[in-house]
Amino acid sequence: MKPARVAGAFEARVVAAYGRRFLVRDATGRTWLASRRGKRGDVIVGDRVHCTAAGADNAAIESIEPRRSLLFRADALRTKELAANIDQVAIVFAPQPAFNLHFVWRALVAARAAGIGRLVVLNKTDLPDAGGARAALDELAALGERTIAVSAKASPEEARAQLAAEFAQRATLLVGQSGMGKSTILNLLVPDANARTREYSVKLNQGKQTTTASRWFAFGAGGAIVDSPGFQAFGLAHLSIEQLAACLPEFAPHLGRCRFNDCRHLEEPDCAVRAAVDAGAIAPARYAFYRQLATESAR
Repeated sequence: MKPARVAGAFEARVVAAYGRRFLVRDATGRTWLASRRGKRGDVIVGDRVHCTAAGADNAAIESIEPRRSLLFRADALRTKELAANIDQVAIVFAPQPAFNLHFVWRALVAARAAGIGRLVVLNKTDLPDAGGARAALDELAALGERTIAVSAKASPEEARAQLAAEFAQRATLLVGQSGMGKSTILNLLVPDANARTREYSVKLNQGKQTTTASRWFAFGAGGAIVDSPGFQAFGLAHLSIEQLAACLPEFAPHLGRCRFNDCRHLEEPDCAVRAAVDAGAIAPARYAFYRQLATESAR
């Protein structure tokens, strides 16, 4: 027998968060200002939660449903959760301002490790100096990553059609360095995003500070777009050296073929990965990237 439903109880999605204050949206579309029961700081944007009403438009979060996915970044000092229950991560970069290709690569590693789909979005393709960014996109496509190239400002209708096809019926987290055009893409696909962001800010009573947290916007039939703040570093301190190697697709054909089962692919003799680098099967820049991550993992 199912337990009796508690009066005033409802299920909802966490659509915005700041500190210990949250906005949750129930099945009717009503938005509630919520706090977590007790002092636990375990609620993340995208969570499905069970709540009880606690006054006009106020609620208490009683519990969290099991997550089907979670993406976060971590450095030596702290872990930052970005979103829960997402289907894919759209990593946005552009020719200007100068992009950090390692940021894109790190985000791809984090998504692979979390079992989340990936889409690399090159924005601002109309800029005259886009050649280097296009080459980087082509290299990722050759590694098997899904890629798309758009100009959200110069060709908005074409960009909207391309992006909508990739985002349809998926919960997509947008990530990228500041200035890459994530906000332009969000506003292109969710025309009332700015208005809804202001609504979130007013209800959370945090003003512009709300932009420092991820926000969940419904998109189309059954989809969603999660906007995250721009940041410059994507830490992977939560991953072991074995996980790092496993999340680089060009390493896959060579893993398990080294002389030693616990080979770290650094200085060990008869390493199949390093032999692949020497043979040109793995790009030196990608192997250097792996060595950098391995050094960070050992700290």
